[in-house]
Amino acid sequence: MKLLNFKGTPQGGVISPVLSNLFLHYVFDKWVTKHYPNTPWCRYADDGLLHCKSKHQAELMLDVLAKRFKDCGLEIHPDKTKIIYCEDKSRKRKYINNSFEFLGYEFRPRRALGRGGVSFKAFTPAVSKSAIKSMIAEIRENNITRRTNSDLADIADVWNPILRGWIVYYGVYRRSELIKVFRYFNAKLVKWVMRKYKKLKNRKNAAYEYMKNIFIKFPTLFSHWKFCEGKRFA
Repeated sequence: MKLLNFKGTPQGGVISPVLSNLFLHYVFDKWVTKHYPNTPWCRYADDGLLHCKSKHQAELMLDVLAKRFKDCGLEIHPDKTKIIYCEDKSRKRKYINNSFEFLGYEFRPRRALGRGGVSFKAFTPAVSKSAIKSMIAEIRENNITRRTNSDLADIADVWNPILRGWIVYYGVYRRSELIKVFRYFNAKLVKWVMRKYKKLKNRKNAAYEYMKNIFIKFPTLFSHWKFCEGKRFA
């Protein structure tokens, strides 16, 4: 569920998020709790989820919520509001919409391991592709490779709080999905080495071996190193 056309305060205004949350607390939170107590829900800012037991119930909730919001001067976003089928080992039907993103996570059918290593299909979360793209963009924009006046400890001091934050938040479920971010960061460190030391200029393999040795000797220098795939620098 996505809301839009909230009127009365400018978009980006300091007070806007506070008033929006206060308004939605009564328009949505309290109203759903009172009138549909058996329908679990959650909301963060203007993004929300309702958990329905059937397609019929989901369609009914969509209709009543659309009317509720219209009565309160709001609209449900026509493109971002969808009924999602949570496909798993028990729900085996095929629907076009079987995944969604919420708070940087993508929820969709995935293979999981049960007791005894038996594989089965589960509807589970993992860091979303858009969140990975955003993290990689932040690394790229900060341009580690040009910090040749710094040493690795300086770079670690700057980046470890950021890396830890990503790991703590996005690594709760399927931490291995962050490997693409870790590899990108490590590749930037290799480029940094090539720029910092003349003897390693244009020698990518030698720069890689240099960083690999640092990784082996100081495995806790960067927060993400202990989670690198196979405990190797890559």
